[in-house]
Amino acid sequence: MTHSSHRQPTVRDAIAPESTANVPQPSQTEDDALQLAYAIAAAADERKAGNITILQVGDVSYLADYFVVATGFSAVQVRAITRSIEAALETDHNRRPLRVEGQGEGSWIVMDYGEVIAHIFMPEARDYYDLEAFWGHANQIVYQSSSQHFSPSQV
Repeated sequence: MTHSSHRQPTVRDAIAPESTANVPQPSQTEDDALQLAYAIAAAADERKAGNITILQVGDVSYLADYFVVATGFSAVQVRAITRSIEAALETDHNRRPLRVEGQGEGSWIVMDYGEVIAHIFMPEARDYYDLEAFWGHANQIVYQSSSQHFSPSQV
């Protein structure tokens, strides 16, 4: 987890600013955390997770820099998404979760990677806990399913 000053991605950044001389650049650690969040989202997408969202919570919480929230539509799918994330991050990023909670029941699994925390929910649990509303003041980056495009949007 980083405690550096965070910069929220904006649509202007995605378009490529004309000059970066006066534009603050994200720190390397922040870039690494965001790339880790993207990798988690992509691994979840490989197992057909629904409604994948990245919440940039570093400015509003000390828990992590990013949350990745995804929906699995059965306990089996939730566990498959979890295994996909673990395998992809271990293989591609040499990272293992610091802890994983909820595997027994399978309706909500939390995977803590330090600067990024993944939440894989069954639909009812996701609706009940509604992390996007709870962290509504955080910047949301909506993952576009089956592609590598992320769309920043202020909430």
